[in-house]
Amino acid sequence: MFKPALALVAALTLPTLALADDDDDKPGMGLAGLLSASNKQDLPPITLSAGMPLAEAPWRLKSGTYYEFEIQGDGSQELALVGPEFFRAIWIDEIVVEGLEIRPLGLDSVEFDEAGEMEIGFIALKPGSYYLKVPGSTGETQRLEIVIE
Repeated sequence: MFKPALALVAALTLPTLALADDDDDKPGMGLAGLLSASNKQDLPPITLSAGMPLAEAPWRLKSGTYYEFEIQGDGSQELALVGPEFFRAIWIDEIVVEGLEIRPLGLDSVEFDEAGEMEIGFIALKPGSYYLKVPGSTGETQRLEIVIE
């Protein structure tokens, strides 16, 4: 009678004990894995403004890391941001616009008809070189180079 009960307790307890590994050399993700706070990084914002650079520097991202960034449009001109290859190389967790959370299956571009702000949270997946840019622009300041390692 006690042997089956003891076996059940052991079966339920041993996997839990294996999770409590004290090896400090291994990076820990926490209970939420890829979405845990220890795996999250904030990126500098992108600014959509007539004649102004999109960002100060290119982004170097690590595959498997969760990132958040803001896109800030000042309303000086109707401006969009395109980057279909980049958006296919990431998994978008959510887009937040004025407190409204959007969870899309995919994304090709975003556009600001007036001043506003949005935040995008995503996990970088596919290594490679990508970009986000203002469509129809040719200047380097209107393009953000992105590398996922």
